[in-house]
Amino acid sequence: MLKAQPPFASEDVAAVYEGFPEAVREALLNLRALVFEVAEATPGVGALEECLKWGQPAYVTAETKAGSPLRLAVSKQGSLGVFVHCATRIIPDFRALFPEGFRFDGNRGVLFEAGEALPTDALRMLMASALTYHARKKFQPA
Repeated sequence: MLKAQPPFASEDVAAVYEGFPEAVREALLNLRALVFEVAEATPGVGALEECLKWGQPAYVTAETKAGSPLRLAVSKQGSLGVFVHCATRIIPDFRALFPEGFRFDGNRGVLFEAGEALPTDALRMLMASALTYHARKKFQPA
């Protein structure tokens, strides 16, 4: 069984990570650790719930309901990615800040290749944006 920090919320989540292709598993575990780090450092997020949505590891602000779920997965093309709900403004807003240097999967996510250096500073911004999406939306003019 894989060791992860923090420990997996369930055996089902751990099994999904174990099932990822070896070439992308370490990067996805690094992204997972980053999600928890960002959640802890971002005011108003609260404790994260780690669960499966559409068979993919998902990170939900169940305690505060401040954010939109983040998912970590492998795309149909084999790239690893960070995914959000496609009906939000999270990816379009991120694309406006970073029009170059990222591969986007429509309005749902950001994709990377195995072995590619992950731009952690920009990903922290993306994750914080997702984890506070509903809280921020309350304060935006209609």
